[in-house]
Amino acid sequence: MRAMMIVATVLGLTSAPLLAEMAQPSGNVILTVTGKIGETNAEGAARFDLEMLQDLPATQIRTTTIWTTGEKTFVGVSLDTFLKAIDAQGSHLRATAINDYAVEIPVTDAAPGGPIIAYLQNGEEMSVRNKGPLWIVYPYDSSSDFRTEVIYSRSIWQLDRIVVHD
Repeated sequence: MRAMMIVATVLGLTSAPLLAEMAQPSGNVILTVTGKIGETNAEGAARFDLEMLQDLPATQIRTTTIWTTGEKTFVGVSLDTFLKAIDAQGSHLRATAINDYAVEIPVTDAAPGGPIIAYLQNGEEMSVRNKGPLWIVYPYDSSSDFRTEVIYSRSIWQLDRIVVHD
């Protein structure tokens, strides 16, 4: 698909710009995405270090959670933006934590104003002990739609792997 896009662009058949190669992580890889994705930087995978995630447009959510005390400020990349960055082509995500706990998240959750892949809580990186380094956080206080057992179950912390699938 990518090669076809480049050929079409060179021949003037599309106005889409050439896609830049996805950067390689220079730090510790904290998230690996596989499955139905169009952008990769490893054999069949998109691997991200913290700096690469921080290079994507940041979104902030101020909310309370059922796992923390008081209102917290989370910063990360919106799931919507992230999936576009990797050219996700499936309808579901299998998100897995460091301890192999896994959840299914429909891609329809990845809408503007929806969840983020948070890497900061109150301006600080999150340690594994504090549900980090990555946590899928929904804007729970913005709507009762985000305060359900289903949404809470999708709010996986210590996230380190995502598989995009149908």
